[in-house]
Amino acid sequence: MFWFKLKHFFQRHWLVLSIVAVCLIAVVFPIWYLAGVEENTRRYIISMNVASMPWMVLNTVIFVGFLYLMQSGGFSALKKSKVDTAAVNIRFSDIVGLEEAKREAWELVQLIKDRTRVKAIGGKILKGALLVGPPGCGKTLMAKAVATEAGVPFLSVAGSEFVEVFVGVGASRVRKLFKQAKEYAQAHGACIIFIDEIEVIGRRRILYDAFGGGSETNSTQNQLLVEMDGLDTAANVIVFGATNAVENILDEALLRPGRFDRKIFVDKPNLAEREKMFAYYLAKVQYDRTMDLGRLARKAVGSSPADIENVVKEAALIAVRNNSDKITYKDISAAIERIELGVAHRLSMTPRERERIACHEAGHLVTIYLSHPTDDVFKASILHRGGALGVVHHMPIEELHVPDRDSYIGWLRASLGGFAAEKIKYGVTSSGVGSDFAAAAHMAHRMVWGMGMGKSGFIGNYSAIHKSERSAAIADQLGQETQVLLREQLTEVEKLLNDNWKIVERFTAELLKREELDYDEIADIFAEFGKPSRMLKSALQATTGPEAPPVPPPPPPAAPERPGFTP
Repeated sequence: MFWFKLKHFFQRHWLVLSIVAVCLIAVVFPIWYLAGVEENTRRYIISMNVASMPWMVLNTVIFVGFLYLMQSGGFSALKKSKVDTAAVNIRFSDIVGLEEAKREAWELVQLIKDRTRVKAIGGKILKGALLVGPPGCGKTLMAKAVATEAGVPFLSVAGSEFVEVFVGVGASRVRKLFKQAKEYAQAHGACIIFIDEIEVIGRRRILYDAFGGGSETNSTQNQLLVEMDGLDTAANVIVFGATNAVENILDEALLRPGRFDRKIFVDKPNLAEREKMFAYYLAKVQYDRTMDLGRLARKAVGSSPADIENVVKEAALIAVRNNSDKITYKDISAAIERIELGVAHRLSMTPRERERIACHEAGHLVTIYLSHPTDDVFKASILHRGGALGVVHHMPIEELHVPDRDSYIGWLRASLGGFAAEKIKYGVTSSGVGSDFAAAAHMAHRMVWGMGMGKSGFIGNYSAIHKSERSAAIADQLGQETQVLLREQLTEVEKLLNDNWKIVERFTAELLKREELDYDEIADIFAEFGKPSRMLKSALQATTGPEAPPVPPPPPPAAPERPGFTP
């Protein structure tokens, strides 16, 4: 019994006994050793140890401090910037456009404000909301507006701030961030954590990594998952994440209900919203009040709010360089072309080359203007821009969420217009049709192989099937049908240009004379031949009519929006 109790005592207190034993040995052994040496030697050993004691203490402090620094966040502290909502004062009314995103975000504001009523009926406050959309569309601004409208503070961090060389630092920073957020929530009733570019730490975890490169990201994300899943409902901490990456890049555990409960799509503005944004940003500068903002909005299809702001800033610089005291439509048009197409350059070329380029671009211009069901021509140029020797700037007059076969046929014909014009005038073509042919072949391939728009009756996306799994006979038939589609549309384009060859010749001459033609100049020339602009009229009807609810856009067409002559 005694030995059993002694064994049990040692099992319970072995650590304390070991520490005491080591301390006794560390004290007793030096004393016993020094007692047996000579007096002079003993004094020398004691003096050396006493003299080196401050350095040993300093080294110990540095070592312990270094370990503590690594465990508490690394060399660079996490930049948790608490935003004072009273100082920011961004309301939903201050955000121009983005009506659908604001409507969804307003529901979150109401839930945060009514958190007491939500708990009274047994519900729980939302733990997270994911803001998804292209860059420059206002995701950060939306998060600030939510915090302002709800009257609660929020902590703003970036996903890259959690990434560090040392393992465990990211997880430590996540713990500190949520600890501080809980303190703010207890003081103010709720707190919002905003993590920008969350895909840095939220992408799919690497479970089998031979080199261990993903272990730090995995540990950081695991800590984020634990914190979001283990949040105290009384703390009212809501996590907002923003990303411009596709949603399936993020880990499934992060997207499940209970973590990011809501997804808010902050997409690019529609036609009416772009017009409001041009009015908002132009109000900050001096501009021509007679400018048609609706035309600017139609010319900026697919632009984000940041793009529109950048266009206005660039237009202001162009106006200053032109010694103008206000921004005009030409300045805006030049800014869009400078940003999207590059700076215009005049190359030294032979008159025949210059005439060929003008004929090529005139073929594109006439084909698009007379046959495309959705696009309108805003600019034609034979100046060198961004690698192209000439360009026709055409865009849809309004957003196309679900393009039909007619739209794809229009893009296909637009790519073949320059080739057909060169063939009709010169009998042979040049290397300038290379990029147009690539776009046309890719477009026809997508129509026949992937979208069932051929005449053979094949249904399905055969491009998604590996060539080893599909029939060679079907592949040959689809390939032949792709070539038939291209030849048919080329025949239609040649017929269109032959019937309107006088217009092609007129635009060729005008491009050789002026080098660039704007929308009004193009429309005036077509009006001379009895072909008024039908696009402008339909666009005006679209802006005055009711707006349809937005739907997620399909993948963009493969054909370039601006066919041009490339060497």
